[in-house]
Amino acid sequence: MRENRNEFLQNRLQRPRGIVDIVLDTDTYNEIDDQFALSYLIRSPEKVHVEAIYAAPFHNRKSNGPADGMEKSYREIFNVLSRNGEEYYNQYHEKVFCGSTAYLADEHSPIESAAARDLIRRAMGREEPLYVVAIGAITNIASALLLEPGLREKIVVVWLGGHSLDWDHTDEFNMKQDIAAARVVFGSGVPLVLVPCMGVASSFATTGPELEYWLRGKNTLCDYLCNIAEAEAKGDGQGEVWSRAIWDVTAAGWLVCGEAMHDRYEPCPIPEYDHHYGIDRNRPLIRYVYGIDRDRLMADLFGKLVK
Repeated sequence: MRENRNEFLQNRLQRPRGIVDIVLDTDTYNEIDDQFALSYLIRSPEKVHVEAIYAAPFHNRKSNGPADGMEKSYREIFNVLSRNGEEYYNQYHEKVFCGSTAYLADEHSPIESAAARDLIRRAMGREEPLYVVAIGAITNIASALLLEPGLREKIVVVWLGGHSLDWDHTDEFNMKQDIAAARVVFGSGVPLVLVPCMGVASSFATTGPELEYWLRGKNTLCDYLCNIAEAEAKGDGQGEVWSRAIWDVTAAGWLVCGEAMHDRYEPCPIPEYDHHYGIDRNRPLIRYVYGIDRDRLMADLFGKLVK
């Protein structure tokens, strides 16, 4: 049985050829990289067809709780669509859905949301898989899997979360916000592409001078991205010389610019409540990203943003 499941997972986790249907699950107001990732995806129609965009919860200095974070992310999605231009706003503004207002209380109790229900409705009648690009706390996807366990046969999840398997902990923002949700997804047997943060996606960073050279003055979106990146760096007290990891782009990059992504099969790790991975070599396989061709992916990103 395990061999049959792993064969299914290996086939499903092959990087797709041609255009695939996706949904994006994003805590867009959390930082600055979601804005890059959202814009990158909607500007890559030769690779992906974005069917829906879901607002994910988050809680940090920019929100007073996960519900507030989700609401702010929901509004920021429309802001980013508007800055991409009327063509993009008109195409996508009716495809945006609110997500969960809380994190999972345990590993058995889903949280109802428009996002979770839309994912189920959109995926369950399909023949080909729906790709879920998740770049925040994975609450919405976990809830959908709990509400409809058969969903695991219909989707492929590409998640930016946790740190590399070689890192000494998994105390990473997306994962630690909702460990229960991460455990649900990792334990569900859903085809999963894991893009770790520290040790992998952390290499995908840009700087002020690079943004000024490639993006500043090109269009309204590019100026906005430059401004929020600079403001975030100053707000974090990074000084005159700074770089920012825009790592959410790498999850999108697995589908849009696969030649820049290096990955392999690994047994699915177990996110533990003590912020470490449990390892069981008998677990189902996932696709694990271990390296990124930073310059190749950055060139593709910048090329799309300036159009």
